[in-house]
Amino acid sequence: MTGTGDEPFITAVKPLVDAMGGEMLPPDQAGEDDVVLTWEGADVVAVRLPQLADSLDHILAALERKQGKPLAELDRKAKQEVVRILEARGAFSVRHGVETVASALGVSRFTVYNYLNREKEA
Repeated sequence: MTGTGDEPFITAVKPLVDAMGGEMLPPDQAGEDDVVLTWEGADVVAVRLPQLADSLDHILAALERKQGKPLAELDRKAKQEVVRILEARGAFSVRHGVETVASALGVSRFTVYNYLNREKEA
């Protein structure tokens, strides 16, 4: 996957690929939906983007790591903040997004909708 001068480029893009839940692979293994990144005129790495539902799971896991505990253990104000972050990242445009978030937060769908409506009214 790497030539002699490619390692800094791969090192630079890896945190971004990891943050979005993507997968890095050799450019010659890229599928038609993968994104091939070029550096100094040569194909260096292909990035396989996650499915939207997988992205939501990845985002939830990252938020949990950032909070340092399961999202269901957060207080109401912190859960509202998580919903705000997720809305900004498009989590509720994913099929079953509200249900997935509600389950992760340990609340009902109705509660998630209340948090969303509260944000719109503020």
